[in-house]
Amino acid sequence: MIIGGAHPYEERLPASSKLDGSDPEAFLGALFARIGVAAVSIPSALRAELLTNDFRALAAAQQDRPSLEALLPAMKVPCLLYAGDVDPRYQDAERCAQRIAHATFVTLAGLDHAGAFREAGLVMPHVTEFLQRVIDTKT
Repeated sequence: MIIGGAHPYEERLPASSKLDGSDPEAFLGALFARIGVAAVSIPSALRAELLTNDFRALAAAQQDRPSLEALLPAMKVPCLLYAGDVDPRYQDAERCAQRIAHATFVTLAGLDHAGAFREAGLVMPHVTEFLQRVIDTKT
């Protein structure tokens, strides 16, 4: 399993993040604020691509969620977790990796939440190495 910039802990979204998706700009603004991404850091081409999303569907996915922390010690599947060290979710993602028996955690220095997803070239070597290790242990 490969997990980027996420954690299993309870999350209660602020009212400002519970938009209906009818205003894409407001939705992106609230999302960026919640994940600690400066809107000005998003390249204009990426912003234009983001604006093609179905914001009503994205809004429907914005739900409060309960903690799944109790499941972590029972996880047997190898996991690679990564996060930028400027991502507000970084500490929780790292803490999560420490609770999973077969987890590897990768820090992406200087990247925020969106940056860790944009910089696939920094992530892919870790993913490739992780997958190769998993394959090697199965053979």
